[in-house]
Amino acid sequence: MTVYDAIVLAGGAAKRLGGADKPAVQVGGRALLDRVLGACADAAVTVVVGGRRPTLHAVTWTREEPQGGGPLAALGAGVRQTTAEHVLVLSADLPFLGQSTVKALLAAAGHGERDGALCVDEDGRDQPLVAVYRAEPLRRELALLATEHGSLAGLPLRLLAHELDLARVEAGPLASFDCDTWEDIAAARARIREHGTVLDEWITAVKNELGIELDVDTGVLLDLARDAAHGVARPAAPLTTFLVGYAAAKASDGGAEAVAEAARKATALALRWADEAETERP
Repeated sequence: MTVYDAIVLAGGAAKRLGGADKPAVQVGGRALLDRVLGACADAAVTVVVGGRRPTLHAVTWTREEPQGGGPLAALGAGVRQTTAEHVLVLSADLPFLGQSTVKALLAAAGHGERDGALCVDEDGRDQPLVAVYRAEPLRRELALLATEHGSLAGLPLRLLAHELDLARVEAGPLASFDCDTWEDIAAARARIREHGTVLDEWITAVKNELGIELDVDTGVLLDLARDAAHGVARPAAPLTTFLVGYAAAKASDGGAEAVAEAARKATALALRWADEAETERP
């Protein structure tokens, strides 16, 4: 995979949120900033341009000059803290950005001699704050814009995208969904509780809260809980899954394979209990 640094823009006045601290607003129990940092967790260096705050991932902090100088000024401050050939640039209000979108952008930016790749939303609009740029042309264009206009403060992002040769990546319909208003926040909070996504969202939130990096086969654990509940008693379901997790943690590797093996053994035991109950019935 392409080695890259990441810049997350976490400043701004959030006027449409009434001046709220937007990066700290929670969606699914996680701050918007932490959700974005999770999507770029494998970056070599992650720079956050904005006020310091606790985060679940280690980052380098910096501020634009002047503070409140806008996204180009923030980007200019952030890029000075990076060294990789490719730079991922994100805003801090993307609740549904995933690693798959980051990988797609990196792949597109690394193909040929283009200056990078940016995400295009479902309406066909460029999203320059969901993008990967090659560092050399990015620094060059920022320097040229600063020279032409006296500084980067107050300049619109479209000036940068207009000067660079960028590939367009059509990601999922939610990849570039950003939260500018309280209505957007409410929509994001409602969407993560939809039936098709709520378990994945919850498992991800728990792993982040506990500091766990583990691929969880949710289906295996749900099947185990079902078999324990039906074959033993309903309270056995949460207790059994807890014991499986404890056993996996004590195993030598403590990884996904250990969870799967412990779940297999516990499932077999629950099925034996169920078989005995069936045999005892007249």
